[in-house]
Amino acid sequence: MKISEADILLIPGYGDTPKDHWMRRWQGKMATAQVVEQKSWFKPVLKLWQDTLLAKVEQTERPVVLVGHSLGCHLIAHASLHWPKDKVVGAYLVCPPNLERTTNHPAFDVSSFLPIPHHPIKARTHVVASQNDPYGDFKLSEEFARKWGATFQDAGQAGHVNMESGHGPWPEGLLSFAHFMKRLGSSDA
Repeated sequence: MKISEADILLIPGYGDTPKDHWMRRWQGKMATAQVVEQKSWFKPVLKLWQDTLLAKVEQTERPVVLVGHSLGCHLIAHASLHWPKDKVVGAYLVCPPNLERTTNHPAFDVSSFLPIPHHPIKARTHVVASQNDPYGDFKLSEEFARKWGATFQDAGQAGHVNMESGHGPWPEGLLSFAHFMKRLGSSDA
C-alpha cells in the first residue's frame, strides 16, 4: 500500500510532542498524515483519548494506518476493540511502555489504561522496541507483540525513540514504516 492511499493517524503518548520529534516530522513529510491531538497531553484518560481517536478514524475517507508512540501504543490496543470493521488496516507501534513497572514510575496516573490489553489488534500490526528503553522492557515488548498478533522489530539501543534519546528525524523508523506500508499492500503479512 502506498502512503498516499491511506490516512495516516499519528498517536503520540504522554506529554508534549515538540516540532522536531519524529512524529511531527513525519506529519510534515506525508501529505496524508496528521497527529491526533488530545485535549490534555498531560492528563491521559483512556476514555477521552479513545473517543478522540475513534472520532478521527470515523472522519477518514481512505483506509487508516495508525502510528503509535509510547502510551499511544496502548491507546491503539484498547481502541482496536471499538473501531469500525475493516476501517483500520495497520498499526505501527513504537516503544510501548511498561505501565506496571516498579521503577521509573510514570509521572502521571496510568490507571485508566490498565489492565494492559492482551488481545489481538484488529489490523496488521508491527511493534518496534528498544533494548534500553527507560520506560519499557524489551522482553515485555516482545510479549506485547505476540499477544497483539504483531510482527516485532529490535531497534537496538535506541532509548525511548524520542528527543531525549536523540531521535528527532529517526530515518531508520521512516524506512521501517515504508517497509510496513509495502507489506500492507501484499497478501503476505
